[in-house]
Amino acid sequence: MGDSLSAGYGIQMEQAWPSLLAKKIAGKRLDYSVANLSISGETTAGGRARLEPALLEYQPTIIIIALGANDGLRGLPLNQMRDNLNAMITSARASGAKVLLAGIRLPPNYGPYAVEFHSSFGQIARQQKTALLDFLLEPIAAKRSYFQADNLHPTAEAQPLILEHLWPALLPLLK
Repeated sequence: MGDSLSAGYGIQMEQAWPSLLAKKIAGKRLDYSVANLSISGETTAGGRARLEPALLEYQPTIIIIALGANDGLRGLPLNQMRDNLNAMITSARASGAKVLLAGIRLPPNYGPYAVEFHSSFGQIARQQKTALLDFLLEPIAAKRSYFQADNLHPTAEAQPLILEHLWPALLPLLK
């Protein structure tokens, strides 16, 4: 469950890292499938509202939660974001699913809010004792050429790099 960074905003859906993940899993003959329930513009509140029906419909064994970027870009209260992410992790676990929380960073011009925003992901992962990918866009963040003209959304060329960065954090959950 994610936002535009996982929904493939501005690129073909089959180029987005979740689609590449599905191909990688199939190629390794792992007994998993991928349902990308990411929506462009999604906030943690929206993800929280959609999670229960998704758990019932898909009955996942693993959930990657890649939400929070829109909360941060909109300057929403961080306690609400943390509450939403905590509730999502708790619900996912109650359904029997393992969780990988994918953190995100904000541009430095967001000042102290950006620092607290990013540290929220690590705090939640420690409290919940869940897997954490510290920064989803880490391998591409400093390379302008990996972003579309809006400077926010990764290009198709960046998607394999995002997947390869995420894979080591996901792999222990696949066992």
